[in-house]
Amino acid sequence: MWDFFFNKPANSEPIASVPVHPITRAMLEEAPDGSLYRLGHSTILLKLRGGWWITDPVFCERASPVQFAGPRRFHAPPIAIDELPPLDGVILSHDHYDHLDYRAVRQLAGKSKVFLTTLGVGDRLIGWGVPADKVLQYGWWQDVEINGLRFTATPAQHFSGRGLRDGNRTLWASWVIEDGDQRIFFSGDSGYFPGFAEIGKHFGPFDLTLMETGAYNEHWPYVHMHPEQTMQAHQDLLGRWLLPIHNGTFNLSMHPWWDPFERIVQLGRERAVPVATPMMGERFSLQAPHTGSRWWQDMMVAQDAAPDVALARH
Repeated sequence: MWDFFFNKPANSEPIASVPVHPITRAMLEEAPDGSLYRLGHSTILLKLRGGWWITDPVFCERASPVQFAGPRRFHAPPIAIDELPPLDGVILSHDHYDHLDYRAVRQLAGKSKVFLTTLGVGDRLIGWGVPADKVLQYGWWQDVEINGLRFTATPAQHFSGRGLRDGNRTLWASWVIEDGDQRIFFSGDSGYFPGFAEIGKHFGPFDLTLMETGAYNEHWPYVHMHPEQTMQAHQDLLGRWLLPIHNGTFNLSMHPWWDPFERIVQLGRERAVPVATPMMGERFSLQAPHTGSRWWQDMMVAQDAAPDVALARH
């Protein structure tokens, strides 16, 4: 913990803002089904069957109990909450601060039809003022069908809590999203474990996996995967396209901020797995997937050339 707070490597966050492709309400209104946008970290905006869904919405400046300290965003969200279209639902994996944003939930309470949560997290949302009839809570392997889509809460190897006294009192999960024959996997947070193969056996193959690839460290492999484990989990799931998430927005570990992108792309080359790395706010199509640009590499080269400037954003 001492190293984490006081001895962070200079390259653990960028010396300039991460580039963002701005999104407008008009763009979203014209977007076809199967459109997906990374808004940052593990926040994904997804259009299926004419409706919009969002995962782990975090729009705050810092992933922290307070907004005057804690990990600060590398970039602004590509779109403000007020500009989002009405949502069919919010999908929540667990209650850590980098996945559950109190202010965002309060703002989305009137904009979203339902909140799909794990056991206990829904109670927290109701306590924050989300109408109880909008909150649907699930344990592992439980599912629900909404507007022709099926959502299943599936296992993950992680933990939960937002304070010193509520550790593991709520459940954490990954999610399977089924739209007819099309399947999407959202990992939430997880260490590598046999559950990925079990999920792949029940639901695979997946057209797209949204996989945690960031904030890893040798001291906590049980709860966060290194890129090599992320790739193996993707293959256990029988995934086709892999889109790495949980990176590029907050400084939550000791590795270079670009390391998750570089390593997972290289692993994709080695294992012939297509890896998509869209810029924050760039549209990704489920019907016509593409790898996207390696947008972080110019920033990486510039930062390597000027290491003493790092952490100036603080």
